[in-house]
Amino acid sequence: MTTSLVATKPRRLLRAVAVVSCVPYLALKVAWVAGSRVGIPDGSSLLEHRTSMAVANSVSVVLDSAVIVLALVLTRPWGLRVPAWLLAFPVWVATGLLAPIMTGFPLQLLVRALGGSVSTAADSGREPFLDEWVFGVVYTGFIVQGLALGGLFLLYARDRWGHLWRGRVWELPRSTVGAAQRVTAGAAAVLALLPLTLHLLWAFGGTAGLSAGRAGDRTSDFYVLEAMTALFLVAAVTGAWLLAFRSAPALPVTTPLALAWVGSGAAACWGGWLALASLTGVDDIADRPTPLMHLAYAGQMIVGILVATLGAHFLAERSAGTRDGSSAAAKQPA
Repeated sequence: MTTSLVATKPRRLLRAVAVVSCVPYLALKVAWVAGSRVGIPDGSSLLEHRTSMAVANSVSVVLDSAVIVLALVLTRPWGLRVPAWLLAFPVWVATGLLAPIMTGFPLQLLVRALGGSVSTAADSGREPFLDEWVFGVVYTGFIVQGLALGGLFLLYARDRWGHLWRGRVWELPRSTVGAAQRVTAGAAAVLALLPLTLHLLWAFGGTAGLSAGRAGDRTSDFYVLEAMTALFLVAAVTGAWLLAFRSAPALPVTTPLALAWVGSGAAACWGGWLALASLTGVDDIADRPTPLMHLAYAGQMIVGILVATLGAHFLAERSAGTRDGSSAAAKQPA
């Protein structure tokens, strides 16, 4: 790997796209923190909790600013010296937060175009939460961020760690996964049953475990999101299972690793985000999350963390094995 690979024209272009795509979201959030009401209609519930809104928006500014920092790390020579864990963790979080939006929002628009239901303030009898244009601007920006940042990370990871996922599953040395990792994969599969069952139930129209307010506000957007949440849970568990038990030996190693990476990130980060949001003050009792909703959020978060732990162990062990193999080869007589 050479530093000249980092500064290629495609990478500079992707970096510029990633940075520019952050501007609309950051501008909105900074404006709201400063007290502006742009995009917030009269009567919105956001205006009732100004302190909580300012704190949440400040956190959002920090998180989205991290995209700019990551874009620089992935394209500057000094970024090659960043410790693996210090780079992998924020990229994993970014993947987990952006992947459901990148897949869910286009699907929501498609379902709407095919006749799916859309909730409006008039339909629910409530005041609108945000002006409709805000969602289009924000989610489009997120999708562009995800594509640009994902492209940069794939190029960076190929140069720095590509040797860790070469070959097929059957070629993996047994030292990369042991009994503890198989137990972890099994535990993740078992713990995923409850949140997976609930999300599938809600995706197909069931209301058991939903708060009255959430059940009353269901639209095609809701069903798409629930289906996507279930899909990412399945991806996480499948990736972990394939790595731990080598159930599909002919598959390229990249397949279970990608499933585990994206699935665990989406499950853990969105589960954590929804769990955190459910702890904030909700005035209307009908809108407060039920115990089953809390369990679903906590369950998917735990599953995501377990799968991420298994994946991290796998990469660490294979990295150590690669170094040991290189050292042994270097000691062999010519």
